[in-house]
Amino acid sequence: MSSSGHILVFPFPAQGHMLPLLDLTHQLSLRGLTITILITPKNLPILTPLLSSSPSIQTLILPFPDHPSLPPGVENVKDIGNHGNIPIMAALTKLQHPIIQWFNSHPNPPVALLSEFFLGWTHHLATHLQIPRIAFYSVGAFTAATFNHLWSNYDSLKPGIDVEFDELPRTPIFPWDHLPSLFRRCKDLECTDKNDADFIKTSMAANALSWASVFNSFWPLEDQFLEFLRLKQGHPRVYSVGPLNLVAGSGQLRAGDSKCDSDDGVISWLDGCEDGSVLYVCFGSQKWLKSAQAEALAIGLETSGVRFVWVIKTLSAQQVADGYGSVPDGFETRVSGRGFVLKGWAPQTAILSHRAVGGFLSHCGWNSVLEAMTAGVMILGWPMEADQFANARLLVEYKGAAALVCEGADTVPDSAELARKLKEAMHGGDAATPRSRAKELCKQASEAVNNGGSSMGDLDRLVQQVSQLKAVKNV
Repeated sequence: MSSSGHILVFPFPAQGHMLPLLDLTHQLSLRGLTITILITPKNLPILTPLLSSSPSIQTLILPFPDHPSLPPGVENVKDIGNHGNIPIMAALTKLQHPIIQWFNSHPNPPVALLSEFFLGWTHHLATHLQIPRIAFYSVGAFTAATFNHLWSNYDSLKPGIDVEFDELPRTPIFPWDHLPSLFRRCKDLECTDKNDADFIKTSMAANALSWASVFNSFWPLEDQFLEFLRLKQGHPRVYSVGPLNLVAGSGQLRAGDSKCDSDDGVISWLDGCEDGSVLYVCFGSQKWLKSAQAEALAIGLETSGVRFVWVIKTLSAQQVADGYGSVPDGFETRVSGRGFVLKGWAPQTAILSHRAVGGFLSHCGWNSVLEAMTAGVMILGWPMEADQFANARLLVEYKGAAALVCEGADTVPDSAELARKLKEAMHGGDAATPRSRAKELCKQASEAVNNGGSSMGDLDRLVQQVSQLKAVKNV
């Protein structure tokens, strides 16, 4: 391999951000690029499946830097929760000097830096190294377009006021509480820690300056927003290469999928259900329900009459003390035979792709959205934070492949109303349109990642562009 094909990959240490970037890294390696992945020691096990399948991939292991807001030993968002995003982002900036030292001493230094969009500050690092920075987005193009608008208009936007995205397709308007959590948190920090606020603002705004942008999405799902970003950024290097979870070989790269053999009997239970009759309920790896929310959902599921699989995370003693809840006492007995409660980890891909599953009650996180779309399952949305409100709008209003049943991280749904919505979605005539649109998007997603598809075409063009880059003298 010539020096023109070496890239440094820098993931953000959160499960939902890392896994799709590792899927992309695998595809780039298969296409002949030389890869080095920057990783910290406690995150190294996440790479094990990828390194086993692609032994040519190298690692750059650097100690995780200290930060006053992070407990000792924390190196991944899953170990602290979403409130750890900002201190982890800030801590990782301290790796700039070690990266420069490694780059200067490397006999074949990278010709490009591929980093997650939560690491926007790496654009300035790449500029210092005199190499282009490629931004990888673990969110959709719609969310990225809203983010770019928010950061570029940051000073004029006031907390509590609805935001009109007048330059975006469809000119969407979002209430303040529906804007991405990171942006609202940054605004809050202006009053308590202006240095952190300035860092986040500068770092995230830098994403729009990237030499190229890569999305885990597909053109039929987000064509108008991908095209908008190309026009806005003034170059064609906006690539949509997903859904990466659908690309051949991706499933084997996810360490968690090794648990698929122990599914606690849920797949066997689904085998006994009619096609499309089961509602899958799961709110992602980082979201816990408060006690009142869990109770309302349980009553809604029980009185709706629908068959369901409910994945509910195991709570620590501290989480129970903090007011988070699980299934109410006696609930599992009352729904026995019609409902299956799965505590802890769940084989989500296997469940969604099962013929019996016809709906997915979801927080609308981007990875869950893509998994639902690739399985052809309609989403019943309960967006709560981050990019989830934008994802819900994309699916419900723009694509007609989902229905909204609740909104808000702290909202306690009315159980009777929730039961009605779940029953109508799973058994009513109004469900025909979102179900058919979800199946249509499933077909389009599959076509996108097949030979000759739009995602494979974008992936090949990305590799071609990177291969044409030339190594620079060490800085």
